[in-house]
Amino acid sequence: MKELLTLFGLFFKIGIMTFGGGYAMLPMLERELVTKRNYVTMEEIMDYFAVGQCTPGIIAVNTATFIGFKRKGILGGIFATLGVVTPSVIIITALASVLKLIAGNEIAESAFRGISVAVCALVIQAILKLIKTGIKDALTFGIALAAFIAMFLLDASPIIVTLISAVIGVVAKRILDKATAKKGVK
Repeated sequence: MKELLTLFGLFFKIGIMTFGGGYAMLPMLERELVTKRNYVTMEEIMDYFAVGQCTPGIIAVNTATFIGFKRKGILGGIFATLGVVTPSVIIITALASVLKLIAGNEIAESAFRGISVAVCALVIQAILKLIKTGIKDALTFGIALAAFIAMFLLDASPIIVTLISAVIGVVAKRILDKATAKKGVK
């Protein structure tokens, strides 16, 4: 039970500090779960983000569920998920009651602009870490470049691009494994 409560607390902390969506939580996940506690590797987090991108729901929630499940099974997934969503529920409930009071308020609007800039910095940091851990060779660079072009220049669906990238990765691995096996046989 102690580890379940720890998972809840960790993801509550991450959830309360994550403004701007799942990618903004990446630096916190790395610090709390990879560096401090060694619960998962950065590669696993990237895998969870990729799967979370392809599945219904919010990336932050999906990732918390995957990590919680890895640590403590179904209950771990539930506790981690509740941990990451509870701050949002509390904040949204509180904001809903005062939204009319702060609408048009210059101080509130300035605070939201400041938060938006900080979120941009967090997302850029997350992107740079994903590049460092995800692009390992010419093939992964090519997949990343093609995915970027498809999504940002051709406006392709991120889900389709992610699925196609996964298929290319699997096919390339099989081709490389066969080539390695043939070299080993000779």
